[in-house]
Amino acid sequence: MANTASAKKAARVIARRTAVNQSRRSRMRTFLRKLDDAIASGDKTAATAALRAAEPEIMRAAQKGVLHKNTASRKVSRLAHQIAKIGA
Repeated sequence: MANTASAKKAARVIARRTAVNQSRRSRMRTFLRKLDDAIASGDKTAATAALRAAEPEIMRAAQKGVLHKNTASRKVSRLAHQIAKIGA
């Protein structure tokens, strides 16, 4: 347990940041779940629309430090590739 005032404050700040990050991660995962459903349905237009909605959420998560920038780019690239395969 934190003993000093600064350590107690740091624990409070960490708790707040954790809640914010969990919220951002959850929001991103919701968009990814919708995108996965659209890809699984085989509807290319719905999947493209879902990707267009999910990509800013993924990149925002990377910008805010929830994901690494390269991880976010890799996710978007793989998802775009999956969508491109739907028509083929």
